[in-house]
Formats: sequence, structure tokens, C-alpha cells
Amino acid sequence: MSFLESPQLALLERFLDVASMRQTLVTTNLANIDTPGYHTRDIDFRGELRRAMEGDAPGMTSPFVLPVRGLMERPDGNNVSADREAMLLAEVQLQFKAATAVIRAEFARLSTAIREGQ
Repeated sequence: MSFLESPQLALLERFLDVASMRQTLVTTNLANIDTPGYHTRDIDFRGELRRAMEGDAPGMTSPFVLPVRGLMERPDGNNVSADREAMLLAEVQLQFKAATAVIRAEFARLSTAIREGQ
């Protein structure tokens, strides 16, 4: 089995998929900050990663989008918090960068092994 077919790469792929989905939800929440009645949505990031580690095939099921409970609702029924969403956006960006750095490092290692084997 090569790294390209490895469970580690599959997990990193799922991690990036979930991070991308979460980033989309966060930006959608921010885009709807002035939409009356809009409720913040998110995914259970850790739960999705746990599902991937337990063998749920990447790409076979989409992450569960959930309403976020416990946020203060404004008089117009909207409960989006710009502070919460900005913090989540920064967190997701860091997670995405970390995962891509791991992938980049692994491919650099493979490239070095190939060059040295010639």
C-alpha cells in the first residue's frame, strides 16, 4: 500500500473536507448576519472526525449540519454572533493550514525518497 492509498491520507482528506464544509457554514452564517430569522448552523467537527476514524468511508456521507443552540437571539429572530463566527473562521483556517502542511511534508518526503533512489 502506498501513501497515496493510506488510511492516513484518507483521514487527512476527510479532515480537509470537514474543515472546508465548516468554513462554508461559517461564511454563510456571516453572510446572513442581517437576515431576519436566520439561525446559526454548524457541524460537529470532532464527531465527523471520529466517524472518519471509525472507518466511515470519506466522501460517502456528508457531515451533519446542525443548528447551534444557546446563542442569544436578537429581536428579529437572528442569532448569528460575529465574534463567534470570526473566532471559528480563524480556527478552521489554522486547522486547514496544519493539515495541508502535513500533506505537503509527506509529499516532500516521498519526493526526496524518489530522487535519492535514482
